Amino acid sequence: MSKLSGKVQTVLGLVDPDQLGRTMTHEHLVMSFECSYTTPPPGDEAVAENPFQMQHMHWLRQHPYSCRENLFLSQELSALRDELLAYRKAGGGTIVENTTMGIDRDLPALRQLAKDTGVHIIAGAGYYIDCTHTEATKKMSVEKLTDNIVSEVLHGADGTDVRCGVIGEIGTGWPITESEKKVLRATAHAQSQLGCPVIIHPGRDPAAPVEVVRILQEAGGDISKTVMSHLDRTIFDEGELLEFANMGSYLEYDLFGTEMLNYPFNLKVDMPSDSQRVRTLAFLVKEGYEDKVLVAHDIHTKNRLTKFGGHGYSHILKNIVPKMLTRGITQHQVDKILIDNPKRWLTFK
Repeated sequence: MSKLSGKVQTVLGLVDPDQLGRTMTHEHLVMSFECSYTTPPPGDEAVAENPFQMQHMHWLRQHPYSCRENLFLSQELSALRDELLAYRKAGGGTIVENTTMGIDRDLPALRQLAKDTGVHIIAGAGYYIDCTHTEATKKMSVEKLTDNIVSEVLHGADGTDVRCGVIGEIGTGWPITESEKKVLRATAHAQSQLGCPVIIHPGRDPAAPVEVVRILQEAGGDISKTVMSHLDRTIFDEGELLEFANMGSYLEYDLFGTEMLNYPFNLKVDMPSDSQRVRTLAFLVKEGYEDKVLVAHDIHTKNRLTKFGGHGYSHILKNIVPKMLTRGITQHQVDKILIDNPKRWLTFK
């Protein structure tokens, strides 16, 4: 692993960590999210069939998973190229692209986007949630799953020579299924071999992140090199959040720009606003976790692209950072969250 040690692995090859710049640690560029399609509310079927009109934009923001066409981000390569150029112009340097096996990962497309835009793109290895696991995947041993993940990092994935630079997002539901537990153990084993970063998609329950960390630790995973995603829809109690923060993972708030009244995957969850997300970041910084906080948008549907009236990949840089600076977070701390923390996480041991 000596050639990877101290480096970051992008879809165009190894780079020095200092080259990354401002980094969004959880995004998607080329994927499909058909696995999470939800039926539109009664009476809204016609809107769901033709939502990309000005009068339907609010509906689409509230029901993004009820329009099949909205779930195929992979159809928008030209728009994505424009988005990345705008992101670079806004001061962005790197995108961690978390699309894994089972949701139409497209590594050649990622490599071309990186070439066309000059944005560093880091691809994800491994497997998403249980419903995207094939029967063959579910039958694999932990050892075979480990070998597959390691190969995607060292040699390339999906029959290409494009190498992944992070394991994840590794998907889990709640409760965590047996197949997902095997993937978690394989992730830990691969991480221990490679010294690489890992990123987790936890189930939608406050207990889910703790259980994932327990499984990873028991299998030899390095929690200090692991990101727990989607905390903004998972842990709401400040005491519980601090208890989890003490376990040592990175704490990722990655749904900036997503505000909806009813979160279809768990109706008990009240999706926070961006202002509430910033308030939580300020709380974590005040409590001494500025070295563990990461941020992103987790763009995975078409309606969040600027082409369709969405916020795009520059939203945090253009809008959230100024808000952070008005809420007690210093520029030095912002730079830690956007530059230093991602750089430390993404560098191979």
